[in-house]
Amino acid sequence: MQVSSALQQRILERIQDEGPISFATYMRMALYEPGFGYYVTGEAKMGWEGDYYTSTDVANFFAHSMGRQLQQMWEQLGRPAHFGVLEQGSGRGDLARQIQKWATQEAPDFLAALRYQVADINTGEDALTTLASDFEPSVILSNELVDAFPVHVVEKQGEHLYEVHVTSQNGRLREIADEYENPALNTYLDSFKIPWRTFADGWRAEINLDALVWMKRTSQLLLGTNPRRKRRGFILAIDYGDTARQLYINDRHHGTLTCYYQHQLSDRPLVRPGEQDITAHVNFTALIRTAREQGLRLQTLTTQRQWLMDHGIYEELERLHQQHFGKIDTDRASDQGQIALLQWYNLRQRVSVLTNPMSMGNFKVLIMKR
Repeated sequence: MQVSSALQQRILERIQDEGPISFATYMRMALYEPGFGYYVTGEAKMGWEGDYYTSTDVANFFAHSMGRQLQQMWEQLGRPAHFGVLEQGSGRGDLARQIQKWATQEAPDFLAALRYQVADINTGEDALTTLASDFEPSVILSNELVDAFPVHVVEKQGEHLYEVHVTSQNGRLREIADEYENPALNTYLDSFKIPWRTFADGWRAEINLDALVWMKRTSQLLLGTNPRRKRRGFILAIDYGDTARQLYINDRHHGTLTCYYQHQLSDRPLVRPGEQDITAHVNFTALIRTAREQGLRLQTLTTQRQWLMDHGIYEELERLHQQHFGKIDTDRASDQGQIALLQWYNLRQRVSVLTNPMSMGNFKVLIMKR
């Protein structure tokens, strides 16, 4: 039996035993059910051979910019002898390897202080924070992590919001809108002053309560358990999303829920459970507010395009042009010159993908500090 059909049968059995389940419960099973979920079975799903790609798959320029950012944070903290970095949701560990390779070549003094630890997602609840208790991080970073947390889906009808649930009909999964199961959903949109009552009936939105838990636990992890010695440091989170007032708008009638399967996008989360990725845009206002409640302050909220520009991506591209692509100018007509030209075009295109304001360049970069 395939993973999809086996997991679907398990979901159907749960619905039969318990009745309709929230979409968040369904999404948690689809992504994290032990032995069946998308993130806990089979080969890594990211990369060109998988279902989606991340910035580290596009070019090592991203990791080099991250290296320069971490070096800057190390200097802001006074260049400590031990500089702990925890990367959550590290996947195959590409970002960690590329950062350390960059530091070996470009910043050996920083590398000597760097203590880099990774923690990947492998279970739903436990994925929120995973770290050995004896590791003291100065920076906790994540790249496209929070969008993978299960979300509740709400739908407006009349003057009320209803929660989308998953039920079964003739052996197949389908959606229904019903009363809330989780009281935390009642005031979520109102707390961000979202005028959802003025929106058209059928309007939908995703509410990521796990993101609030993650930010609270991550902030506490950064600060430490000793109330008399709250550590200094940074939380750096990169993901697609926006502020609450830009995310929850009337024009986004169907919300942001998206599925990825073999680099194809779809809006059918109930098909192929366990075999396709399911994500939703991140509410960065919620992350900022939760971190502030834990005693952190906002340092930066910007786009990935601007962040990469601020951390030298175009300067690095120009240095590579000067160092390795001189034949483009001196001997373009030769075979070697033409090969160099094609390689240069490839590099420029990769940078363009990372910085394109219509796609990855519009990812948000959040830095909270204490």
